[in-house]
Amino acid sequence: MEKTLPSIPAKRYFTIGEVSDLCGVKPHVLRYWEQEFSQLRPMKRRGNRRYYQHHEVLMIRRIRDLLYDQGFTISGARNKLQEIVQTERDKRRNGEIMLDGVDALEAGDSVLNDFEDSVDFEDSEHADADLPDGSISQQRLQLVRRELFEIRDLLSPLTQPIY
Repeated sequence: MEKTLPSIPAKRYFTIGEVSDLCGVKPHVLRYWEQEFSQLRPMKRRGNRRYYQHHEVLMIRRIRDLLYDQGFTISGARNKLQEIVQTERDKRRNGEIMLDGVDALEAGDSVLNDFEDSVDFEDSEHADADLPDGSISQQRLQLVRRELFEIRDLLSPLTQPIY
């Protein structure tokens, strides 16, 4: 079942139909996987419509790979995914590598780019544009990124629904 999946567009939210197409999995299978994998929690809006974020699409692709390509059972895939998530969480806390070999500091770039776009650095006396990579401002930025990842990890158990 070696099928090339389409690239994931740069969108904030994806419907279950879009995720189905992006991951090569039927919508009813996605709904079933939500019950089986606690890490998979799409946001639900009006009429219980599911909206998946980019990281959830990546997780679904990983689950698909474990089940369909590597031959894991649901239970085995659940355990393997938990192990992978824990390992990546530990690496993020240490400022190391994140999902799919992406540096944790680079993964925060989209959030920081949004922040930088909202602030006019050119008129600021603290503009970083002409500072070297190892400067105090760059180090502070890296520290803020690391702390934001830690906060997200601490809050993630609080956002899981209670049954």
